[in-house]
Amino acid sequence: MKVVFDTNTVVSALLFKDGRLGWLRSHWRNSEIIPLVSRDTADELIRVLAYPKFQLDKSEIEILLGEYLPYVESVDMSGRGRTPRCPDPNDQIFVDLAVRGDADVLVTGDKALLEMQLGIRIETPAAYKRRMSD
Repeated sequence: MKVVFDTNTVVSALLFKDGRLGWLRSHWRNSEIIPLVSRDTADELIRVLAYPKFQLDKSEIEILLGEYLPYVESVDMSGRGRTPRCPDPNDQIFVDLAVRGDADVLVTGDKALLEMQLGIRIETPAAYKRRMSD
């Protein structure tokens, strides 16, 4: 199963391994899922991890990225057709990735994304966890 996790979901799982999304770390390491990333989503992840509020130095960011990026599949975003427009332009990278990467699900807590109709399942991390546990 191919999954797009938005940046906030990945950051929460990486920074708070004992938090409510910490289970995702073992999920992408040990599961039959393939997290998808694009250059834009990877760049955003790196940028967000560098926010001063997280107080992470470069080596700490690299360690966290090493807990995610080895398990992902990179999607080439060049040369593909148009995708549906997201009401929030900042979230368009996740719509593009989900559509162009043929994702089965987009996992997000973002309201603009959750309200979209893509022909791809879009669900909160909590709903995703419930479904994966069934």
